[in-house]
Order: sequence, then structure tokens, then C-alpha cells
Amino acid sequence: MRMPRIPRTTLAALAAVTAAAVLAGDLSAASPKERLREKQAQAARVLAQVHALDNRFEASVEAWNGARYELGVTRKQLTADRALLRDAERQRKLAGARLAARVRALYESADEPTTIGILLGSASLSDFLDRMNDANAVAAADHRLVSDTEAARDHFRRVAARTAATEKRRETALAQRERERASIGAMLSERKRLLASVQSDVVKLQAAEAARQARLAAEARARVAAARAEAVRRARAAAAARAAAERAREQAAQPATTTTAAPTTTAAPPTTTDALPTTTDAAPPAGPLPAGHPDAASIALRYLGVPYLWGGSTPAGFDCSGLVAYVYAQLGVALPHYAAAQYQLGVAVPQDQLQPGDLVFFDGLAHVAIYIGGGQVVHAPHTGDVVKISPISDWGNGYVGARRI
Repeated sequence: MRMPRIPRTTLAALAAVTAAAVLAGDLSAASPKERLREKQAQAARVLAQVHALDNRFEASVEAWNGARYELGVTRKQLTADRALLRDAERQRKLAGARLAARVRALYESADEPTTIGILLGSASLSDFLDRMNDANAVAAADHRLVSDTEAARDHFRRVAARTAATEKRRETALAQRERERASIGAMLSERKRLLASVQSDVVKLQAAEAARQARLAAEARARVAAARAEAVRRARAAAAARAAAERAREQAAQPATTTTAAPTTTAAPPTTTDALPTTTDAAPPAGPLPAGHPDAASIALRYLGVPYLWGGSTPAGFDCSGLVAYVYAQLGVALPHYAAAQYQLGVAVPQDQLQPGDLVFFDGLAHVAIYIGGGQVVHAPHTGDVVKISPISDWGNGYVGARRI
């Protein structure tokens, strides 16, 4: 008996999973993010196969139920047909016995009407004809009864034979449905075992990724805190330098006020001293770029794990520009919910001068993230993912530029 055919789509999916299993050894060299993506993709493929096999299995079970039902109906019909055949055979035997008894009686009993007896016992010709008709009618009735019962027996014999043949066909169909059901059930069980294994791997990888994200977040918070402390130190140093310059100007101005005998000699120090603020302001610790908003990095780290939501701009769900706008809104800065428009704001920042809180743009301005130091960003990646930390290197040549708001 031929095994049931498996659709090409199912075979293709099985081949894809097999290929993925063969390549699974290569995943050891992949990054945690790549391993998780591959396992999630494999789980999605296997789940699709499970759903397809579930549908086929349900259909095969119903077909098996139908075959079993039809066989049951046929067997009941066959039982009824055979009962009718037995009744017809019994009636045929009774009719035959009755006809045989009547024939024997004609030869053995003087009481049975004979033609001579009817003639001699008739009072008139009319009476004779009536008696003869009655005798012939009885004989014809006996013969018809025998003929009818034999025809009924033959009819029910044919009916029972047809029903028995139908029973054989339906037994064969039921056996085939049972094999199909068992085959699909076995494939379904195997796919479910594989799905459980893959999902287990996904859970482990997700846990590992969550732990990695937690470690990256802790490192990022430490970097942001250090950057904030450094910014405070530089601001204080700049304030101290400005105060020192102011004191120097005041001290240089005092001789000009108290001594009038040598104005030329006394006037020289202020000229030299006036250049100090310019020197100090021209080379601030943070360079010519504005300070920006390093606190944006700290705020963004609060939302790690929030699911991606297309058009989302709240902690219920974010898309990339929605996350940036929401974070900066908490700093009192209103940004448009549109990455390309955000790129028009602030000042450009060279990649080697990025500071926490800077906005980093990728993929032709189709994606934006918040820099957190260490070559990493916080961003809302795509549907099915969550707000997470990723290295800028993940985008390769997709890096566009950065802006400091």
C-alpha cells in the first residue's frame, strides 16, 4: 500500500529545518544576537510546520472517523440483509414443502380432488367448471408462492453479497485512513518534540541575552555616571578658570587705578590679561561642541525590555524615534516623532567624538538610537524585539551620522 503523499510545502519546510540543523554547528561562532535570531527563526519555521501538520492530522482523523462510521453503517446493513436472506430462505423452504405435500397428497389421498372425482361429484357442468377452476387456482397459488419465495431469496442473496463487498472496500479504506493518521501523527509528534527542543534553546538564549543586556546596561550606567562626573568636573574646572581669569583682570586693573605716573607701563598688563578668557574659552575641556544631554542615556536605559510597537511613543511600546522623543521630553526637549526630522536638529558630531545622549542615525535615516558610550546605543529595533543595547558595529556601512541636541 502506498504511503500518503506529503505536500511539497511540508517537504520544503522539513528540508529547511534539516538544513538549519546541519548549520547549527556554525552558530557556535555567531554572536549571541545572531544565535538567538536563528533559533527564533527556526522555532517559527517548526511552529508553522506543526500548525500545518495539525491541520492535516485533524483532517486525517476526521477522514478516519468517517471511514469507521461508514464501515459501521455497512456492517449493520449487512446484518440486516443477511437476516432478510435467512427469512427469505425460510419462506422458500416452507413454500416448497407446502407444494411438495400437496403433490404427494394428490397421489396418496382419496380425499384430494381429482378431475374424475370433481366430474363425478359435480351436480352440473357449471358446478364442474367451478370446481376445476378452484383446484387450478390452488395449484397456481402454490406454484407462485414457491416462485416468489425463490425470487426473494435470490434478491436478498445478491443484496447481501453487494453489502459484503462494500464492507470489504470500507475495511480497506479504514485501514488506509488508519495508516495515514498514524503517519501524520508520527510526523506531528516529531515536529512537536523538535519545537519543544528549539523553544527550550530559544528560552536559554533569551535568558543569556537578558543577562548580557543586564551586564551591558550596568556597564553603560557606570559609563554614563563617569561621563556625568567628568562633565561636572570639567564644568567646575571651567568655572574655576573663569573665576581665576576674572580675578586676574581685577588685579591687573588695580595698578592703573592707583598709579598715574606711569600709564604706559601700567596699561600693558591689562592687554595681556584680556587675552586669558579668550584662551580659556577657546579650548574648553569638552571641545567646541555643546555639552548635550548625557542624562538622556540614563533615562533611555530605564526602558530596556519594553516591546517594539510601530508608532509607539510610550512605555507601553516604542518605535525608534518614539523612544528618542519620549526620553528627551523628560529633559524638557520636544523632538518630532520622526528620525529624519530629528536629524535636522542640534549639531553634527563626528563618530570619534560621540558622548552619551547623542543621537545616532542609521540606514538612510530610517533608524535612530541614543548613544550610551563604549561604542553602544540603546534603541527600539523592530517588531518582535524589545528596547535593547546594541553595538554601532552591528549596522556596518549603515551608519549615517550623529547629532547632539
